[in-house]
Formats: sequence, structure tokens, C-alpha cells
Amino acid sequence: MDRYLDKSDGQFENPLVWPLFEVLQETDQEWKVHTLSSHLIEKGLLTQLDESPDKDLFKRNFLIMNALYQLQTELYPEQWLQVEAMNIQLFSVAETEGSIQAIDTVHPLREYYLEWTNYQVEEDEVKRLLNEFWSNYRRYLGGSRAVASMDRIQALKLFGLSESATAKDIRKQWRKLAMKHHPDRASGDADKFRVMCEAWNVLR
Repeated sequence: MDRYLDKSDGQFENPLVWPLFEVLQETDQEWKVHTLSSHLIEKGLLTQLDESPDKDLFKRNFLIMNALYQLQTELYPEQWLQVEAMNIQLFSVAETEGSIQAIDTVHPLREYYLEWTNYQVEEDEVKRLLNEFWSNYRRYLGGSRAVASMDRIQALKLFGLSESATAKDIRKQWRKLAMKHHPDRASGDADKFRVMCEAWNVLR
């Protein structure tokens, strides 16, 4: 199995999660899927996914919606991410005036976009695309020469995990650390976030 696939639950780690978080933190405006797509393209984080215009559009939308639903789970309950194709917006708990709603885990659209088989491409193609996204995101963040030679043991140590950690353990810890150190969080630290990204790149 590829390093992107967690055998325990069959889920891929979508690298668009963190770029989307940055975009949503930049402004309190409402977004639409196509405007988010255009913004990510401008940043060089999203490229053409298929020669067919229709399939290309579908794949872009699918990956963005998948990332949004993953991010919604990561941010809850500290922040509420409204995920609707034509109305995407990030709110703080204060902005919702205590009326923050629970995540509808059985919503048909949520279930559809979190199921990778609906992407309708071979697994190898999904892996290739995600690898490309991760490479683009690392370039966007700026690599660190100091951690360029990091090995798996060092990466696990940075994550606070033992050598016996499972793929699920690693992914869970990555998300926890990414949420803690992301520069757009109140407790964030851009340098630590870059190092954690490098460690994740070794471990994923």
C-alpha cells in the first residue's frame, strides 16, 4: 500500500486542507467552490487534473469539498466551517453567538465527498495527484535545509511517537500538531509548522 493510504480506514490525507485553512483565515468573506479553486490555482497549489474539461472540473471540486469536510472536523468545536458548494465560510464560536451547530456526519454530500472511491480514478492516480499537491505545498511553505536529512526515527521523535506507531497514530498526531502550530492559529508558529510538515513528509 502507498504511504498516503491508511490501511485501517482507507482514507487519504488531502494536502489541500491546510492551504484552504489559510485562505479561509485571510478574510471573513463567503466563498464558493469555484472561487476557492481559482485562488488555489493562483497560488500554484492546484493544477490541471484531467485533459477533459468536465473531468478536470469534477476532480477539482471533489478534492476541495473533501478537504473542506476534513477541515470542518479538525476545527470543530473551536470554529465552525460552513460547507456548502455556494456558501463556504469560517466562523469563530463567538461569531455564531453560541448557536454553533453539530456536524451532520450522515449528510449525503459529506458522505459522498469523504469517500475516495467516488473520485472515479485509479488509486495510483490519486496517489500521484496528492504527491504533486504535497510537493507544491512544501515549496509554497519554503523548505528547511536544517531538516532536509531528517530520517524516520527523528521524525517520529518530533511527533512524540515511538517506532511502533501505526499509520493511523501518525496521521492523528500530524493533524493535532498541524492544528497547534499552523501560523494562522492563535498558538501558531510558522517555523515549527514547517518542521512538522517536513516530518510528516518523511512519515506519510
